Amino acid sequence: MHHTNHFYGHAHIFARYCGLDRRRPPRINGYLQHGWNALDGFGPREKYVPATPKFVWTDTMRRRGWARGRRDYYPIGAPWLYLTQMEPPAVPEAEREGTIWYPFHGWERQHVNGDHQRLIDEIREVERGPVTVCLYWLEFGEPGIRSVYEDAGFRVISHGARGWMKKGTDPLFPHRQLAELRRHRRVASNRLSTAVFHGIAAGCEPAVYGDPMVLAEEDPMHGGVARVRRLWPELHGAEVDLVTARQIAAEELGVRYRVSPEEIRTVFGWSGETNDL
Repeated sequence: MHHTNHFYGHAHIFARYCGLDRRRPPRINGYLQHGWNALDGFGPREKYVPATPKFVWTDTMRRRGWARGRRDYYPIGAPWLYLTQMEPPAVPEAEREGTIWYPFHGWERQHVNGDHQRLIDEIREVERGPVTVCLYWLEFGEPGIRSVYEDAGFRVISHGARGWMKKGTDPLFPHRQLAELRRHRRVASNRLSTAVFHGIAAGCEPAVYGDPMVLAEEDPMHGGVARVRRLWPELHGAEVDLVTARQIAAEELGVRYRVSPEEIRTVFGWSGETNDL
């Protein structure tokens, strides 16, 4: 299994959906899209084994991939959709309050450069209720970054580590994220991102505003912030139309491409696996 299939516990979600042992998901025969982007669902320089399936969230991702000369795409919807289907809400809608805010983050090989204090000032200008700031595990582990948000009076959390090379994967990452999103009324970020779409699907009112910050050596193939703002202007701003946001999120997460457990077993190469639960 390609190691990115374990990111954020996604292989574990599908194993559970198929009635298999979620602690030891079988090998997926292919590459699983692990996050939203404005390209084909994968990294711009990603290399693939020829004729190996690429499991993406939507047909839009497939078409973008084909435009780049890639093949073997299979739209199946986002793992998040399968998790929310299996985890009914535990908190009544009336009990939601405040905003969960996701500052744009880097990853193990690229770090973000930006003014966190400036972002805090912008958050304070906009938000009217309690604010939870969720940092990526790298930023959360940096006292100099974490303390800036804590000193501002925000509740600061991390959902956990996504893992790398099949080590350090926290399969409860998406479960923690879902629980947090469902307790907040709003979800916000300084860039349109996976977390924002997850939040919309979990019932939050979205917002995208503030300094978008800069990713070190950011690849221009995605078109950057300008392209994302141009393609999804309806999702940018401190206040966003919720009906429109939900329609867009359903498209970007691939609600209509969700498939049955039997189909997942077939395309993932899990047909011979037994139920170990």
